[in-house]
Amino acid sequence: MASNTQHHELALPRLDAPVRLLAVVAPYYKDVTDAMLAGARATADAAGASLDLVEVPGALEIPTAVGMAFRSGRYDGFVAIGCVIRGETTHYDTVCNDSSRALTLLGLQGVCLGNGILTVENPGQAQVRADPAGQNKGGGAAAAALHLIALARHLSAGRKDAAPDHDVIRLAGALEGQGRA
Repeated sequence: MASNTQHHELALPRLDAPVRLLAVVAPYYKDVTDAMLAGARATADAAGASLDLVEVPGALEIPTAVGMAFRSGRYDGFVAIGCVIRGETTHYDTVCNDSSRALTLLGLQGVCLGNGILTVENPGQAQVRADPAGQNKGGGAAAAALHLIALARHLSAGRKDAAPDHDVIRLAGALEGQGRA
């Protein structure tokens, strides 16, 4: 069922230092993940970030690869790209839930990542969401990683001039009538 809901997308953050991203891709549905990777590359390019690529066998291996790469210290952030299409068994639920949960746990540990693992009912839904000229979920996942990198850099800078209860952090653009946050 189509929705008329309007979605708001944040402008890409301004990053003062170079950013190195790693896309971890499970190419099981290669046409879908290739489209998502194209969207992620375009978003990374627009932000001036580099984007490396590693492929893993499936969506369940994406969090493990992200964790390994995070511990290497070579990357600022990660873009998880994969697609899980509902089949005839409960395997779909396991893969969707466990890959999402593992990525969330990595994020709670400070890993800057964008979750671009599609969980859909059919190939048509996957194509619409993967299309860089459509919903561009690969680009959205890259943007999410970039926003988290910007936030992590901002917080690690240790701003002492702002009152924590009243500070507004807006890294995607300035507040109306004010300079850049």
